[in-house]
Amino acid sequence: MKVGMIGLGIMGRPMAKNLLKAGYNLTVNDCNPAAVEELVSAGAKGASRTEIGKTCELVLTMLPNGPQVKEVMLGQDGTAAHMKPGSAFIDMSSINPVTSKEIAAALEKMGIDMLDAPVSGGEPKAVDGTLSFMVGGRQEVFDKFRPVLEAMGSSVVRCGEVGAGNTTKLANQIIVACNIQALSEAFTLAQMAGVEPSLVFEAIRGGLAGSVVMDAKAPMMMAGNDTPGFKIDLHIKDLGNALDCAHTVGAPAPMTAHVQEILQWVHSHDDGQKDHSAIAQYYEHLAGIRLGRE
Repeated sequence: MKVGMIGLGIMGRPMAKNLLKAGYNLTVNDCNPAAVEELVSAGAKGASRTEIGKTCELVLTMLPNGPQVKEVMLGQDGTAAHMKPGSAFIDMSSINPVTSKEIAAALEKMGIDMLDAPVSGGEPKAVDGTLSFMVGGRQEVFDKFRPVLEAMGSSVVRCGEVGAGNTTKLANQIIVACNIQALSEAFTLAQMAGVEPSLVFEAIRGGLAGSVVMDAKAPMMMAGNDTPGFKIDLHIKDLGNALDCAHTVGAPAPMTAHVQEILQWVHSHDDGQKDHSAIAQYYEHLAGIRLGRE
């Protein structure tokens, strides 16, 4: 199977490498020539988006947001215009599910199948190939291309029709952001009450409060390590999509709105490129402390 992948950022680059490891014939494209060269050195072919549309039976995208996906696929001389009827498109970006449905409707008229398949796990799981895929689309399309997704992830779950994948991802991003906020608030309380946050972490991580988020982010917070696995600005984008979706369907989302304001505060202090665990730095600023550090 000839596979084309457009988007080789923090997540896309290691995901593409895992496709190569699985033996897929991969052609790649990105606006960053160095990213393309890195994949070419690993065994991929570099090509234009037009060439990918013409030569690949499956096109994948891993892009920042909905407007970029629409532009790549449906913009002037977009990739979809060069794809053959019967080919397929899987968008692994995290975008508004309304946009996913719009793209799918346009592609259906061209005879192109689509899945929306956003991921969770951040860069570490992209590297080791253990991402979680949340997928929307027809069952037969999902069944056909599931092995491609399994080359990049350890969990691949169909959640419904097109748009269901990104709806599930929005739910995921709400839970992750609120979890990080809760960790930041709880550890700030502990430290200000005279209890070492690292000991709180060790004491509670095996209980009901324990989570994958806690295991991944608590050590980063206490080390002052804000090297991005998932950037503040990307989480702002995701929660913006979540709030837009919530407003559209009438779902209450007060916690999402609150943590979005904290993320915006971090962004406004020129820290939008930091890891989303930098939510803790908002609390450090308010409390005048450094979590777990002198």
